[in-house]
Amino acid sequence: MKANKLPRLLAVPVALALALGAAACGSDDEGSSDDTTATNGAIVAAFDANGDGTVTIGVATAGPRDDNGYSQTLVDFAEEFSAENSFDDPIIRDNIGAAEAAQAMSDLAEQGVDIMVVGAQEIAEPLTDLTEEFPDIFWYCNCGAGFEELPGLAQATDQGATIHYTAGVAMGAVLQEEGGTQAVFLGCCDLPFEREAYNATVAGMQSVDPSFTMNYVGTGDAQYDFHNSANATAALTNAIANGATLAYAYLSDALDPVGQLATDEGIAVFAAGPADICERDDGIAWTGSVVFDGGIYAAEALRQIVNGELTEGTTYSFPTEQGLNGVTVCDAEGDVQILVDESFVAVASDDDLLEVLGGISAEAYGGG
Repeated sequence: MKANKLPRLLAVPVALALALGAAACGSDDEGSSDDTTATNGAIVAAFDANGDGTVTIGVATAGPRDDNGYSQTLVDFAEEFSAENSFDDPIIRDNIGAAEAAQAMSDLAEQGVDIMVVGAQEIAEPLTDLTEEFPDIFWYCNCGAGFEELPGLAQATDQGATIHYTAGVAMGAVLQEEGGTQAVFLGCCDLPFEREAYNATVAGMQSVDPSFTMNYVGTGDAQYDFHNSANATAALTNAIANGATLAYAYLSDALDPVGQLATDEGIAVFAAGPADICERDDGIAWTGSVVFDGGIYAAEALRQIVNGELTEGTTYSFPTEQGLNGVTVCDAEGDVQILVDESFVAVASDDDLLEVLGGISAEAYGGG
């Protein structure tokens, strides 16, 4: 029962946390089979809720599992982590709408899931009931800012405003280098976390040059519709016609179509979410990515869970740090890289800037 789960979890040694981190990050170091067996056994001891001798991860995500964006990073992590540890294949349920979230996650929980990873705030509302209905499952959610803490839920969140300030600085640096002045932010439907991201991006961009502008364009036909490729590409075409030379695709399934159109039109384009954008061989000339990678977050969250720093009923806030999240610019050099590096220092140490960004977050979520 759940009452026994936390002591078992806290009893797992820190050495396992390090081994878990290496496995999740795809370490090239070759360990002995005995070490692997011991590591896997300790993970099973910590997480095997139904006593079947293995760990099964369930992943519930609002976007498509193959969107090449945030949802896919989460699915890829669950599949790779399970394979590396010889666990059962994860059970994936994607494209979950808010109205069906309770039933979809209940169905997942009934399939012998030991760890449930919930990938988005838009499907998190049923967790109040589900964490009580299925107390033996370890529930984890990256639910975003403002979601309530629940006794049966471990949460992680990030700092959307600081992440996007670094993005804005990078976009401003690229505009400055290329001689442009206008950018477009392609989102869904003016949700609070979109407003936070957009306003912080503009703040970063205008810290490079106050004359730079960015227009927000909602491309969704419904709440949380980040998948509408037709609307998104039409919006980008219109923005280019009106002078935009840089696009930020804050999108899910529509990410690649926007990236491809931007490439065809010869303008700069940033992705939202994945950390591997610059290594992709997909024919898209990505300028960079605003990284909040679901797979990296899940791997780090599991390390926190195993060493007892993240427990059910608590929330861990990811800092904004290069290599973890925030902007990355492909093949950056010179002034662009210098400005990007300085932006990460600023969001970690500039109290005046942090006050401004805090105000952006508060206003976005109705607290300012």
